[in-house]
Amino acid sequence: MLDNEESVMQDTPMSSDGNGESETPDTQNTVSEDTADPACQEKLNSALQEVEEIKLRCLAEMDNYKKRLQREKEEQAAYAAEKILTDILPTLDNFDLALQYGANAPAECRDMLVGIEMTRNMLLEVLKKHGLSPLGEVGQPFDPNDHEAVSSETDSGVEQGHITRVLQKGYRLGSRLLRPARVIVAA
Repeated sequence: MLDNEESVMQDTPMSSDGNGESETPDTQNTVSEDTADPACQEKLNSALQEVEEIKLRCLAEMDNYKKRLQREKEEQAAYAAEKILTDILPTLDNFDLALQYGANAPAECRDMLVGIEMTRNMLLEVLKKHGLSPLGEVGQPFDPNDHEAVSSETDSGVEQGHITRVLQKGYRLGSRLLRPARVIVAA
């Protein structure tokens, strides 16, 4: 009999004054809501705001990551030909040298020089289609970003700080400098 009474006593909630009377469920909830609601609600709102901020930061970070990947992919595609174009530049230099030294050639060689010039121009046009642009023209203002000054000379025909001679053409692929032009500048 004692075992039954103990189990009944354990199942029956006691009031705070210990008289054995139980509070109704509504009273218990109302009391706990009244005392814990503002503090609990504030903690929940704070936690919810923090979670929302973390979510927004993660979304922004993911968006930035996607944009960076897209930008890198576009840059890689745009400059994929950089290595091969850099390897072709000496060929253009050799065409320029052949035309330069061929200017003093006898008349029998003029047809060959015309063929060399046509070949050079065709190659340069194809390379321009892929974004290659030559740098360094006589009379241009010297720009240390695009030109490498090898020497300076006094020249009455060219303004000071401008290019008097181009020793080796420079080239740019899009906005990227492949090789600066080697020039002589008017002093």
